[in-house]
Amino acid sequence: MQYSKKIIGFISICAMMLNLAACSGGSAASMASSSASAPSQAVSSAPAASQDDRIKPDDGKKLGYQLEKPASGEEIAVLTTSMGVIKLRLFPEAAPKTVENFKGLIKKGYYNGLTFHRVINDFMIQSGDPKGDGTGGESIWGKDFEDEFNANLVNIRGAVSMANGGPNTNGSQFFINQKGTAEAINWDNYQQAYNVYKQYPDAFVQQYGTYFLNMDKVTDAYKKLYNDNGGNPNLDGAYSIVARGHTVFAQVIEGMDVVDKIAAVPVSENDQGEKSKPTTAVTIKKADIEKYRP
Repeated sequence: MQYSKKIIGFISICAMMLNLAACSGGSAASMASSSASAPSQAVSSAPAASQDDRIKPDDGKKLGYQLEKPASGEEIAVLTTSMGVIKLRLFPEAAPKTVENFKGLIKKGYYNGLTFHRVINDFMIQSGDPKGDGTGGESIWGKDFEDEFNANLVNIRGAVSMANGGPNTNGSQFFINQKGTAEAINWDNYQQAYNVYKQYPDAFVQQYGTYFLNMDKVTDAYKKLYNDNGGNPNLDGAYSIVARGHTVFAQVIEGMDVVDKIAAVPVSENDQGEKSKPTTAVTIKKADIEKYRP
């Protein structure tokens, strides 16, 4: 059958995509792993991205503005880790609730002493779980809160995003995108996958999951931003086929060398069999909110 050939043919596309599932922060039973071989969660009735109220309206900014330096006196987050200092520009106008949560947790000292419990070189580094195994953590409100996707803030290298276990399940865990430009993004693969998705949306999602791009939304400027900087476009909720993704709320402005050092530490298998647990603990010694000084 033509249907079967097209669907089966995309096994090769899935194998070529790196880390098509996102960073998850819930129980092993309910959360998909971030490896490409992890089982996909079926979503047959998810709303179209343009109809999803988690995608915020245009904030008046230009795609790529997240790479600009903060204004003098603007509040930034500073993570002093056991391997060096990482400074983050925050985006409260684009992701107000997410930034409020992150700053609130920092001011409570919540992140002090926590580990980077999940590290995958050429993908991301993840922290924010008091349990240290990816199954814990909560927001300042003591419950999950909604996604805040924005088409002008995307998961390029250095972008800081919320880990989650599905739509609107944000808590305390976050990750820093670390994937670079060494391996070119194959936009043709994304386009081919999207073409099949449009013909058989329910079957496609059940077979391959939700981490594919709506190529009708992808522009040349979007492609160039990723081609120039690297990152993980499959995690962008505002560009997803079913509005599944991760809220970008900050960007590394200093310390990507530290992020790369953390990403390169030796790792062993975690409880789910994923090779992502640092063999020697890497910790956030202290997290602070400071005024930016150029």
